[in-house]
Amino acid sequence: MEEVRILATGLGFPEGPVAMPDGSVILTEIRNNRCSRVTPDGKVSLFSATGGGPNGLAVGPDGALYLCNNGGSRYVEGVSMGQGPHPDYKFGSVQRLDRTTGAATTLYTSCDGHNLSAPNDLVFDSQGGFYFTDLGKRYARHRDHGGVYYALPDGSKIVTLAYPMLSPNGCGLSPDGKTLYVADTEGARLWAFDVEGPGVLRKPTGHAPHGGRVIAGMPGPARFDSLAVLENGNIAVATLTTGMITEISPAGAIIREVKMPDIYPTNICFGGADRRTAYITLSDSGRLGAMQWPVPGLKLNYA
Repeated sequence: MEEVRILATGLGFPEGPVAMPDGSVILTEIRNNRCSRVTPDGKVSLFSATGGGPNGLAVGPDGALYLCNNGGSRYVEGVSMGQGPHPDYKFGSVQRLDRTTGAATTLYTSCDGHNLSAPNDLVFDSQGGFYFTDLGKRYARHRDHGGVYYALPDGSKIVTLAYPMLSPNGCGLSPDGKTLYVADTEGARLWAFDVEGPGVLRKPTGHAPHGGRVIAGMPGPARFDSLAVLENGNIAVATLTTGMITEISPAGAIIREVKMPDIYPTNICFGGADRRTAYITLSDSGRLGAMQWPVPGLKLNYA
């Protein structure tokens, strides 16, 4: 497998890459409160001045980009990751970004009367709605619960699907759309939820706090971040601290672990004509990398 090629540097904790048809990559810069476009020659330009803490990004059925915004974090010199909420933090949100102008419109800031804490990642189903995770904000002595939600892109509906979860991060749908995968950061666990209909997950039984089942986990200091589903159904999970992309089968087998040139590879997406070009955000060093993956990424709805 080839080494990672560095496409762009100087990014402020990049996340949420989306490979665009013109060969560019639109990504989020959580630390810089903005979304940026990286062209194939490595030039970085402003796409959307979203404010807050822009995180996961996906193309919706209308061609616009939809953003999970964690509301903003406090950063200290010499530490790449956010250290709790920004002093101006009020809540997290889901935003729509105009594909041409980058103009941001806020769709959701709460669900069931409760503010969203730190929306993190999202994936659209074939019916046009989207599942998204809320990581929960970390504070010095406590943290908000996380959860999984479903919403429609016109701002008309948002529902809670799984709550509470410790730290739900990346999410993706299986090729047949019948399984929702969610990466739980702090426990380095990959959860699977059975999808019974648009925005409907199988209800929990027994003592389970929600309807998910653990299909894989990692020992040691590993922590799971975002993920991408591959065309063959495997799940590529960005793994923090160990600095890996971990490819996991739906049955939970570790297929491969690919070392990254960064301890915080936070997200992965696929592009190129054959969807075998993996774009990986290397967040500790503020870079965007690319490499060829052995199998194609799954073609996303509306991408």
